[in-house]
Amino acid sequence: MNKIFSGVLGALFLWGGLGIVMAQEAPATTPPPKVLQVIREFVKPGKGGAAHEKGESAFVQAFARAKWPTHYFAATAVTGRSRALFFVGYDSFEAWEKDSLATQKNAALSTALDRASANDGDLLSDTDTSVLTFNEEQSLRAAVDIAHMRYFEISLYRVRPGHRGEWNDLVKLVKAAYEKLPDVHWAMYQAMFGQEDLTYVVFIPRKSATEIDHDMMNEKQFVDAMGEEGMKKLAELESAAVEFTQTNLFQFSPAMSYPRDEWVKADPEFWKAHAPKPAKTEEAKP
Repeated sequence: MNKIFSGVLGALFLWGGLGIVMAQEAPATTPPPKVLQVIREFVKPGKGGAAHEKGESAFVQAFARAKWPTHYFAATAVTGRSRALFFVGYDSFEAWEKDSLATQKNAALSTALDRASANDGDLLSDTDTSVLTFNEEQSLRAAVDIAHMRYFEISLYRVRPGHRGEWNDLVKLVKAAYEKLPDVHWAMYQAMFGQEDLTYVVFIPRKSATEIDHDMMNEKQFVDAMGEEGMKKLAELESAAVEFTQTNLFQFSPAMSYPRDEWVKADPEFWKAHAPKPAKTEEAKP
């Protein structure tokens, strides 16, 4: 991809990544959760793939046996360090707290999760947790048919202290240009806990890698929508506001996910067919 500027602008071009899917169908959409917990597990060399999936299946089975109402899904890194991300969405911090307290009070579930954590820990080199909040104003057409997506393109931006205003202006400029183009989507989140101050995360769900090819051919539309003066202003805002940026690609992992029932119903061939089989030896344990 030929980037006009390095860093943030190159990633911003990728925000227009859902046009192919949304133009072809109009399935049920899922709005982004207001509060998003993201758990990262960094896998030791040689311990990823099937080994990690087997370890994570214990968590999935524990929640399934408990018929737990809070669901999550996982994605593994295609680029960057070997790691898996686990996404848990909530309507509020209160809902997050209630879920956590309920888990602690469920002795059978807590025991199963502790056992699974001990076994899973042997596969990991590190782990951490962040909590993000949805920024609707800086998102564009964020509700998508997530059940049929297969990838997340995730861009992280750290804004320089004291330059939130320039960042807000930058996003407004880009969003205004993309609003002129049909079927462009992204969800913007701001880090609340677990990241450095003024960290923003952009999520682009993708149904296939073909959409990345599509974006590479659509740069001219964005540039035309921005105009010469807009591109110049964007470069100035980028230089002033952005301290660090990184974009990586993650592939959804049904084998490590505990998806919502409606997702399984919408695409059983993906979510159910790849789900881990119940461990018979664990069924009788309290």
